[in-house]
Amino acid sequence: MSQALTSLLLIYTGGTIGMKQDPAKGALVPFDFSQIQEEVPEIGKFAVRTDSYTFDPLIDSSDVEPSLWQALAELIRDRYDRYDGFVILHGTDTMAYSASALSFMLDGLTKPVIFTGSQLPVGVPRTDGKENLISAIEIAAAKDADGHARVPEVCICFGSLLIRGNRSTKVNAEMFNAFQSPNLPPLAEAGINIKYNRDLIRKPADWDAPLTVYPALDTRVSILKVHPGITRQTVSDILHGPNTRAVIIETYGAGNAPTKDWFLDCIRQANRMGKVLVNVTQCLRGTVDMNLYATGKALQEAGVINGYDSTTESALAKLFHLLGNCPDNDEVKMRMECNLKGEISK
Repeated sequence: MSQALTSLLLIYTGGTIGMKQDPAKGALVPFDFSQIQEEVPEIGKFAVRTDSYTFDPLIDSSDVEPSLWQALAELIRDRYDRYDGFVILHGTDTMAYSASALSFMLDGLTKPVIFTGSQLPVGVPRTDGKENLISAIEIAAAKDADGHARVPEVCICFGSLLIRGNRSTKVNAEMFNAFQSPNLPPLAEAGINIKYNRDLIRKPADWDAPLTVYPALDTRVSILKVHPGITRQTVSDILHGPNTRAVIIETYGAGNAPTKDWFLDCIRQANRMGKVLVNVTQCLRGTVDMNLYATGKALQEAGVINGYDSTTESALAKLFHLLGNCPDNDEVKMRMECNLKGEISK
């Protein structure tokens, strides 16, 4: 008896990858994504059945809102039993935010959810879109000897690297290696063969457990980037805003910030107001350690919790998710310091 053909759903949200040049106007326009094999005939060489779903209207990456994440999570939930994996085509500017968000919203994941895109449209010479899409499809369809997905995670496949979605950040606006995972090695690398870093790939505790989707998001989060010359008014406006439940504080180095009395007073006041205050570093690599220097210790004593080596994108998505599902800010604080989906090295 022959095995059922592996099936994937390609979800096109918008972005550069789905554009081609209109020969009459010379401008880039979206093409009909149901005809993707005409643009990328190599897809037909895989023993994989691919269906497509296109968002209408298409969404420019810069216009992505949490409502898109909710729509994606619900689309995957509704079609989860019909497909072995999902490939999401998305603009690059906010892809790391979207991949981070989906990693927290989809619980009990046993199938790949792979984001990809391109720096150049599929329909132009030298495009990186074909290679990115082909690799994403191959990885999304890959199974181990037991018939389980090799990578049952939310990931980004871009520029020959497969990286965990909630560890990703966009680092280059011009080159094809647009994304990095600064604090975790790639889960796979696509060369002549695709080499999987099996020890890093997260596996479900129960392969037969149903998918649980948490669409609720609370976006009352602000970001305070510490910088020389920052004013008390700026800090107060961000930390004490009446419509803010949480603030991500982007600090220097290993989690350091000014030790001026007024700055720490602002932190303490925000803590007394019950706000969730999370410390992440501005550095691309490394982790927050608030016990390392007196400045970090002062933040900790004032009520700031440790974001460890989380990216800002991941910390934001994690807060949206936790705040949306936990009415108690103390519970949010406790869970922010836990490694929920491989987003921090703890």
